[in-house]
Amino acid sequence: MSDEMKDSAPEPEQQVTEGEAAAAEKESPYKGFWKKMDNYFGITKSGSSYRVEVIAGLTTFMAMVYILMVNSEMFETIIPGTENAYGAAYIATAIGAIAGTLLMAFLAKMPLAQASGMGVNAFICYTLCLSPEFGGTGLSYANAMVFTLLDGVIFLILTATGLRKTIFRAIPAGVRAAIPVGIGLFIAYIGCYDAGIIVSGSPFTTFVSFNVTVSDYEFSASIGALVALLGVVAIAVMSHKKVKGAVLWGLLGSAVLYYILNGIAYACGDAGSAAMFADITWANPLDAFKAWGTSSVGQVFANGFNFSSYLAIDGNNGASLALVLITSALSLCMIDMFDTIGTLYGACAKGNLLDEEGTPIRMERMMLADSIATCVGAIAGTSTVTTFVESSSGVAAGGKTGFTALIVGVCFIIAMFLSPIAEVIPSAATATALIWVGVLMMTNVTKINWEGAADAVVAFLTIIVMLLGYSIAKGIGIGIIASILVKICTGKIKEISVATWVIGVIYLATFILT
Repeated sequence: MSDEMKDSAPEPEQQVTEGEAAAAEKESPYKGFWKKMDNYFGITKSGSSYRVEVIAGLTTFMAMVYILMVNSEMFETIIPGTENAYGAAYIATAIGAIAGTLLMAFLAKMPLAQASGMGVNAFICYTLCLSPEFGGTGLSYANAMVFTLLDGVIFLILTATGLRKTIFRAIPAGVRAAIPVGIGLFIAYIGCYDAGIIVSGSPFTTFVSFNVTVSDYEFSASIGALVALLGVVAIAVMSHKKVKGAVLWGLLGSAVLYYILNGIAYACGDAGSAAMFADITWANPLDAFKAWGTSSVGQVFANGFNFSSYLAIDGNNGASLALVLITSALSLCMIDMFDTIGTLYGACAKGNLLDEEGTPIRMERMMLADSIATCVGAIAGTSTVTTFVESSSGVAAGGKTGFTALIVGVCFIIAMFLSPIAEVIPSAATATALIWVGVLMMTNVTKINWEGAADAVVAFLTIIVMLLGYSIAKGIGIGIIASILVKICTGKIKEISVATWVIGVIYLATFILT
């Protein structure tokens, strides 16, 4: 090379490759603490920013904060020994959400949030803890927390050993597709009943009466139903228009409308509305922590292994208890597994957070966060903690890192001190969220093979038994047993795996012996 060419050539340190240029572009623009946070979560490297992550976190929180109110409404009916069961359930729910979401932030470093899952909470409150008189199992609240803890531990083992895939494949495809649909209808039914849209009749439930021409008609008797129906329509409209936090706004709007209509009825001399306003109280936020400390936290160890109330029920014994333990744990795990896997794939796909094989990145860490959070939630006194599908709203808003989840976790910490406000939300308003969840879960009905008679009947039986039999576990059991019978009768017995046989036999024994 000539001296002239040497002089014109750039110095080695001036030569910049494309990779170095890209790295320079993604170098953190912040300093000090914020630079360390940026590097830890990889905010700049992911192409995001603090502003985007904060907005995404707030969006996710607004979309899923309704769970604090809905879960508390459910659990206050089964938590014993306190005058503020709602407050105890509220704090337990918040702690489960905080633990799960912060694990997502720091362990998985993903922009997803967790809380007590819809469906699992219904299974605990309306199957495990419901009196046998109404078709439930008759277990205590503390007993149910043992099942939740078992669910977390089993899920942890399945995740660590890889057996999760084996269990997942052991459940017939028709049952897998039907479970979300059945749970959605089950939850929607509860919402309709809580709001008074459907009422007890003879011999069945019936639709609420809006017949104002009846002489003894009380407007307050139908206000809840009217508010819930309008609330669901409002959520649908806002969701269609892409309004962030549509469920929360629908719930809060329904609450406001509920009190306005009751105020009008009260002014017109309606006795029911007068009694409703007389029952309103305003508690100290710290009272909820006190109730939680005495009635929820640690109950899984203090009273969870005392099954005397279950064994005292006529016909129950040690053998039936063992079967209930196995099938209930299986049902919890299946509900949790399908919910979690489906949510992770759906939410991560929205933000292009999948690897080359189409699997969510850091999948095992997210599953680990889910199982650990479930154990923490059981100790705190709430149902299975799982990733919320509403996290998709934050991902769609641009959230790419665990900093989004951190923002959601901080919001839940603040919300812990707002239980008195949440407590005045009427059940008619929380019912709108329950019914809307049912609407969302019904989308899974398209995954059922209705053209194939064998798959169709398995799915149908799973759904109908869950809904009309008022039991998620029994619906799953009937579905699995029906699938085995169909395969036997159609000459496909070899397609039944050993794991499916074992699960089917366990459920069959439960139906026969309990």
